[in-house]
Amino acid sequence: MDLSLTAYLALRQRLVDYRVQYYQRDDPAVSDAEYDALAKELEEAERLHPEWKGERSPTDSVGAPPAFAPVVHLSPLFSLDNAFTDEELLRFDQRVCRALGLERAAYTCELKLDGLSVSLLYRSGRLERAATRGDGRVGEDVTANARTIRALPETLSGPVPEVLEVRGEIYLSREEFVRLNREAGEQGLAGFKNPRNAAAGALRQKDPSVTAQRQLQLACYAVGEADAVPVATQFELLAWFTELGLPVCWGYRRVEDISQAARYHAEMAQRRPELPFDADGSVIKVDSLAAQRELGNTARAPRWAVAYKFPAEEALTVLRAITVSVGRTGQLTPVAELEPRVLEGSSVSRATLHNQDFIAELDLREGDRVLIRKAGGVIPEIVRVVPELRPPGTSPYTFPLRCPECGHAVLRAEGDAAAYCPNPLCPAQRQGRLLHYVSRDAMDIEGIGERLAQQLLDSGLVRDPADLYRLDAASLTSLDRLAERSAAKLLAAIAASLRRPLARVIYALGLPHIGLRTAELLAGRFAGLGELLEADQLSLAAVPGVGPVIAAALARSLADLAVRDLIARLQAAGLRPTRTEASGRLEGQVIVLTGALSRPRGQIQSLLEAAGAKLSDAVTKSTTLLVCGRDPGSKLERARQLGTPVLDEAAFQGWLAERGISL
Repeated sequence: MDLSLTAYLALRQRLVDYRVQYYQRDDPAVSDAEYDALAKELEEAERLHPEWKGERSPTDSVGAPPAFAPVVHLSPLFSLDNAFTDEELLRFDQRVCRALGLERAAYTCELKLDGLSVSLLYRSGRLERAATRGDGRVGEDVTANARTIRALPETLSGPVPEVLEVRGEIYLSREEFVRLNREAGEQGLAGFKNPRNAAAGALRQKDPSVTAQRQLQLACYAVGEADAVPVATQFELLAWFTELGLPVCWGYRRVEDISQAARYHAEMAQRRPELPFDADGSVIKVDSLAAQRELGNTARAPRWAVAYKFPAEEALTVLRAITVSVGRTGQLTPVAELEPRVLEGSSVSRATLHNQDFIAELDLREGDRVLIRKAGGVIPEIVRVVPELRPPGTSPYTFPLRCPECGHAVLRAEGDAAAYCPNPLCPAQRQGRLLHYVSRDAMDIEGIGERLAQQLLDSGLVRDPADLYRLDAASLTSLDRLAERSAAKLLAAIAASLRRPLARVIYALGLPHIGLRTAELLAGRFAGLGELLEADQLSLAAVPGVGPVIAAALARSLADLAVRDLIARLQAAGLRPTRTEASGRLEGQVIVLTGALSRPRGQIQSLLEAAGAKLSDAVTKSTTLLVCGRDPGSKLERARQLGTPVLDEAAFQGWLAERGISL
């Protein structure tokens, strides 16, 4: 799939944020499987559009910036490319053999521990420093904490190089993980999500005595920088580590070809439940160290190794009930209530069922015996029903035709996987809809946050966004902690929102499937809300970029009486959206944004793209304009070298105004 530049930049930022969550905060926001899929999507976009990539793409880095004292690694810590099937493993072998000119290659196979990478620097055989991976080049100094690990030798045994940088994995046993969570529960504290998070959190404690209580373990697997090593293969390297007193992971094996490597992986996958630690795959490495050096590395991973991931662990349980929750947009999301089972170190009692079609496809029934797993080791999901264990008397699940929160009829357009409650007054949606309406990308009403929004709803002053325009100073100052000056400022912001651009008004309505980009497409086709309300499904589908599924859902939403009543009351309050005729006015412009800007970057990018500009992440010879916010970084210097025009944000707004575009 070929992404637009805006979608590429948004995806890139998501991956950056996910890396920070994973490596710095030890709290992954998505599963490994989801991250891997998004990373592949980003790599494909950069392959098709290499000019977008610029510097420091997530595809070129492997971690996150340091939070402790920074340490520059003597040589980079690379990540690993992944394989998920025997076919992908075979393609890896074919690339290796082709590059080395061999008919077959020997490998060393090791378990891939699910822990935290660490770099250990020894000088003259004594431990000088321990550092986390960080971004692969600069990590965090965790020497004091690492010294609490019993398996980590302070001094190596036998003759060693003057400088020896050892790579290893710090991890927690499953038994220790259970103990820590049991103690946390007894103290009324939240437990850890998985052993990897517990290990990472322990290693980065400010107090080493706390780290010592966690009983961390270590397994070494590679050499980074070294004056010389007295071995020729990966298999010999692991044996040498043992002689030096460095711990290695159980179960490593040398094999003669890739078919034997695949058999090793299958064997370890079968033995996975009995392992005393978490492992999420096998690492298959070219055995010859000389061949490893010849193959080299890409920007982020060695060409001589691959991580072959295990399939997710599964457990059998009972589907007690199916409940339905209602989100901010009104989407109805079914949830499986399960008999609790321990899965990959934590108890699972709920799993998302996605939508009505997912339930029907699996023929899920309350009382069924089902197989569950954690997608990517994190997100619980139902894999399948076990029909031979289905109890008698069950019946197919009937998805609700009315909203479980407000009783309004549920809408589901043809071709749409999701069902929605379109009622703007639905209790489950009111706060979310109100906060969405006032957000910066929508009506940009500054001053209404979660606390004030809830106060407005609880007091009865506001039921939906139209009621905002009925507020006055007396009603606002009656609320807790809202002084006259703040009330006056808020009323001014509300009044100013009556003349927002049509695209932002459409987006603010919070209709199913209507993001800011789709709202801009609709605003470019219809002159105002009245014309949009009169549009039928065919005319909506005819808008380029909308398509039949979104058009069907939108047509049904716009025909709903509750939605039409909300729009009518907004218009009665004086809402008169403006329409910007900007399409095509920036054709030929290649614009780069850098530094901190006063408005959300996505909002600016959407406006520029709607006007015909191309957005780039790197300053090149084809760049026609660099827009600088605060702290612009290296892109400003690059623009000066190339003679690229540079504008600050105020000058940029003037530049747009000259072309009839309002930011």
